[in-house]
Amino acid sequence: MTLLWIKGLHITFMVAWFAGIFYLPRLFVYHAQTQSAEVSAQLKVMERRLLYFVTPFAILTLVFGLWLMIAYGSAWLAASGWMHVKLVLVALLYGYHIYCFKLLADFAHDRNRRSHKFYRVFNEVPVLALFAIVLLAVVKPF
Repeated sequence: MTLLWIKGLHITFMVAWFAGIFYLPRLFVYHAQTQSAEVSAQLKVMERRLLYFVTPFAILTLVFGLWLMIAYGSAWLAASGWMHVKLVLVALLYGYHIYCFKLLADFAHDRNRRSHKFYRVFNEVPVLALFAIVLLAVVKPF
């Protein structure tokens, strides 16, 4: 498989993953706002299905990203300072994704103690990370 195929698959899975982690916190906003048991039950199903649907995309993003780094080699990685920053941001995003499982469990067991305002801010984290990651990957500033 050529580097372009690996890169194309990495980007495709990343886009699919981000679609989910952009939408999941929006569901958390609605869930934190609702007083309706029926709406809450429906949101629990939607949240669980979405998170479990996008998790394989997160894993495949990681697999193809690691494959790319191995293909480019350790000398390239050592010389690419921008990639080190990108990897820190990516690691934080995986932490964010894992934390979503904790939030999912809190909602599933009616233990949520956070307001819809918290989830509105929480919803912006992956947007900011994506902005920085794409700029780093395209511009390669250092």
